[in-house]
Amino acid sequence: MPSMKTIDMFKALSNETRLQILNWLKEPDKHFPAQGAHIPKGVNFAGGVCVGDIQEKAGVSQSTVSSYLNMMQKAGLLESFRYGQWTYYRRNEAAIRQLAEHIRTEL
Repeated sequence: MPSMKTIDMFKALSNETRLQILNWLKEPDKHFPAQGAHIPKGVNFAGGVCVGDIQEKAGVSQSTVSSYLNMMQKAGLLESFRYGQWTYYRRNEAAIRQLAEHIRTEL
């Protein structure tokens, strides 16, 4: 039987926009403008994209994209970094690899 974390991941991936966001974050330099203007020097959060840029590209409201990103983070698919009023998200590659391995071996 799959774990609750695995079920949460599948739920998070069951929405077209959330799936597209995860896809965009696979290659953030290709899909978003340069990031990091508000990340303090010395903090390494490579690949992180600001919520506002994700919201603009997705074409949904701020509250909707925040809800989507929060769901994906709780499921373990995303990592976040907050600095002041700015929040950045990036893929959690280790969790995505674990999910892929689970699909490969268990399903």
